[in-house]
Amino acid sequence: MIPFTPAFVEREYNNRAACPDHPRWFAEYARRSAAAYAQLLVRRDLRYGAGARETLDLFLPQGAARGTFVFLHGGYWRALDKSDFAFVAAPFVAQGVAVANVNYDLCPEVAVADIVAECVRAVGWIAREGARHGADARRLVVGGHSAGGHLAAMMLCTDWRAQGFAGPPLHAAVTLSGLHDLTPLPLFSFNADLRLDEDTARALSPALLPVTMVAPLIVAVGGAETGEFLRQARLLWEIWPAHRPAGAAGPLVLPGKHHFSVVADWADPDSELTRSTLALL
Repeated sequence: MIPFTPAFVEREYNNRAACPDHPRWFAEYARRSAAAYAQLLVRRDLRYGAGARETLDLFLPQGAARGTFVFLHGGYWRALDKSDFAFVAAPFVAQGVAVANVNYDLCPEVAVADIVAECVRAVGWIAREGARHGADARRLVVGGHSAGGHLAAMMLCTDWRAQGFAGPPLHAAVTLSGLHDLTPLPLFSFNADLRLDEDTARALSPALLPVTMVAPLIVAVGGAETGEFLRQARLLWEIWPAHRPAGAAGPLVLPGKHHFSVVADWADPDSELTRSTLALL
């Protein structure tokens, strides 16, 4: 049995403590994102909802887009910003894919459930309004890193008919280093901001929820991540067999990558992560 004690949870889920070189990676995110804003065609701060941070940046290719990758950033639902991750757009734009880089309000100002609802609004807005701004709403792939991976998986548990859609507006999803079972997190120090209890943690755990659609889902994780993040990836892979992409034998484990280096693979057009994501489009 996994020893879910506060000390165990702190050791396994505090990624900044587990990766002492994380400041170098944050600096690299900033450098690459500044280049993306300078070099790519982008429509910044398009509003998809009324919340203070309910905006997105839409990166567009030259010519008509042939699909849209919706990116949901991480930060434990309590930190970071879409502008930190603009670098993910470049390899997709180069292949004719629009990229919607989504912001959302953060804990403790809002609850995790509110952030899930905001991401549902963002995907719905792109499906309904994206074409007016140059996106291709006919083929949406939603992906995210860390807490963003959780949010991407939650889009497969959403009642899209209740959102006014005849069927799900997204075609596929990617969860990279995602949190799929939130039940350990009430023991985590960050829960001072997240304010999860046992019931809300279960209600917001995609691995414990019924899915509302069958769509290809890439479950990816860095090979050098903590044991719990590796477990989180295996758990979703095992519990959602209907979502496994054709030919996939297991979660996509990216050798040697830790929690902060792994997301930079989305900036590499030749990485297995980017190639697998593009294949969904």
